[in-house]
Amino acid sequence: MGVIEFQLTRTIPAGIDDVFARLADIEGYNEWMPGAGSMLRGTTLTSPGAPALGTTYLDDTSFGPTPGEITEFEPPHTLVYHWWNRTKAGRLTVEGWPAYQLEATPDGTTLVRHHAEVRTYGLYRLATPFLRRIAKKERTATLAALAASFEPRRRADG
Repeated sequence: MGVIEFQLTRTIPAGIDDVFARLADIEGYNEWMPGAGSMLRGTTLTSPGAPALGTTYLDDTSFGPTPGEITEFEPPHTLVYHWWNRTKAGRLTVEGWPAYQLEATPDGTTLVRHHAEVRTYGLYRLATPFLRRIAKKERTATLAALAASFEPRRRADG
């Protein structure tokens, strides 16, 4: 097994409840992620109800469909996703855990500590260095898009 693990930190210009809600809103990613330098093309909720522990989803990525679920859900501080890819025979090839720890700051912004872990299996272990670069780029793009999603939009008419 190959392991990729790193942490990124970013201050988001919004309150902790709003940041948590945006990160937990799986289908909301369709509004602020695609086109932000991400491999995510879209995401679909595959279980009923509001996001919670066990909520499932399917990401449409440039690498193909990727299922996932919420494995930790403690509003407004902790949110962890788990995604995976399998061969047609059902063998696990790659899986990841994007995790978010949120902390309210005195100035009303939110400090986001984003921990990423990816594991590769079988022949996919050979791709671990390549996947490390992709994972860092993807996770950095996610935090940048999250921050940008809270910035005031400039009106086209000035």
